[in-house]
Amino acid sequence: MKQTIKLSLVAASILALTACNQKAEEKPVEVKLETELQQQAYGIGASVGNFLQKDLADKKGFGVELDQALLMRGFQDALAGEAKLDEEKIREVLTALDTSVRELQAEKTKADAEKNKAEGEKFLADNAQKEGVTVTESGLQYEVLSTADGKKPLVTDVVKVHYKGTLIDGTEFDSSYSRNEPTTFPLNRVISGWTEGLQLMPVGSKFKFTIPSNLGYGERDLGKIPANSTLVFEVELLEIQDEKAEAAAE
Repeated sequence: MKQTIKLSLVAASILALTACNQKAEEKPVEVKLETELQQQAYGIGASVGNFLQKDLADKKGFGVELDQALLMRGFQDALAGEAKLDEEKIREVLTALDTSVRELQAEKTKADAEKNKAEGEKFLADNAQKEGVTVTESGLQYEVLSTADGKKPLVTDVVKVHYKGTLIDGTEFDSSYSRNEPTTFPLNRVISGWTEGLQLMPVGSKFKFTIPSNLGYGERDLGKIPANSTLVFEVELLEIQDEKAEAAAE
């Protein structure tokens, strides 16, 4: 929280100082980026400006829209030694701002999680009616895209797979195909939907899994995977590896 406040103040100061200079000269400052020092100076301003732009946009997204004119004026007054708020009051109001934004963020996260859960349940109900989709006792849904005669892994096995993961709206959040590199992991150390689902797959087969949030990441918000997300994976089981041999290779 302290770092956020400090960065916000620094960013505001830099932008305000730029505004002051422009007003004093009555024309925009000429940007010269010929020397390394010039590039470094500009880089600092641009970096902090980018931070402040994002910070203000994030706050606006939660319904907190700050008056940028007052932000600039606060810097100008402080620079002139005429700040209308003392340091203690500034800390107080910025701490209150941070607390308010955190509370609004928590409310939005909760609302989004409830929405995701409801949309996921509807998606699962509709998907379960599609031809070729099987629903297990746990609620996991799978579809065989291609089959093979290979061995099926046990929960204690290490497997090598190719996969693509998306949200129910089609947004891709991860893909070993995109990295052009299969992934290897112990089957008992992944989300329960994967642990259950891959044990149904013979080596060489490709399945599509639709995983309810309780078999995925549940209420955790992982950024690319929001809380209570129903997940869709296309998984290709390439091989079963010996766990001890894999550990030794690492």
